[in-house]
Amino acid sequence: MAQGDRILPTGQHLADAAMWLGSRLSRFFLPPLCLSCHCGITTQNALCATCWSQLHFIEKPLCPVSGLPFAFDPGPGMLSAAVIASPPPYDAARAVLRYDDVSGRIIHRYKYGDRMEAAPAMAAWMARAGADLLGDATLVAPVPLHRARLFSRRFNQSAELARHLGHRVRVAVVPDLLLRIKATQPQVGLSGQARRRNVAGAFKVNPRFSDKVVGKVVVLIDDVMTTGATIEACARVLKASGASEVRVLTFARVVPQGDTPI
Repeated sequence: MAQGDRILPTGQHLADAAMWLGSRLSRFFLPPLCLSCHCGITTQNALCATCWSQLHFIEKPLCPVSGLPFAFDPGPGMLSAAVIASPPPYDAARAVLRYDDVSGRIIHRYKYGDRMEAAPAMAAWMARAGADLLGDATLVAPVPLHRARLFSRRFNQSAELARHLGHRVRVAVVPDLLLRIKATQPQVGLSGQARRRNVAGAFKVNPRFSDKVVGKVVVLIDDVMTTGATIEACARVLKASGASEVRVLTFARVVPQGDTPI
């Protein structure tokens, strides 16, 4: 090449430059903020060091069915007394975090603060926590919202988590596998029994997909589990429609004080 000749940029060079510029502009107009406390951080879709240090991950030992942590390791396969006394309609449940101030802020900002960018990070954590549930799963499906609630909220937070999770672990996602046919009142503030009465008869399998349920392993996705009333209502409908297994994966869940007794 003669001295003074210019090297013209290739298509790949131009694409790389455009991505670099887009990243810089994104960071300028949308600076990275902690998913929990909203303080400035250096990385998108992450937590600040303070919030990260306050997370309480749900780790083993735990009940293989309820997914709630044991106070101490009782040995492999041991079920909690609550599960033995009253088996839930689902086959196994897992969650990433205990529901507390930090995880609660992440969920609240995601659901009500238009922090849609949190979904991929939350789904990545859920994939890790639910690896044993997802390995041989057939379908991933979110807990549905009633159309009136969906209109007011503008998106189903559980469906977004399911979409990102399914893409990450390569399991088919059916966002409208379940339909919410009754506009229930908000569950916040209701007792466990009141929550169960509130969601009784609220769900059904979408007739378009009834054949997809029979003999399948379905993983239900929700952002948080409190008493489990909503998840249990969905699981019963899926089991009644022929699902061979129903597993539950949430981002956070309420853990009874003192962990789960054996």
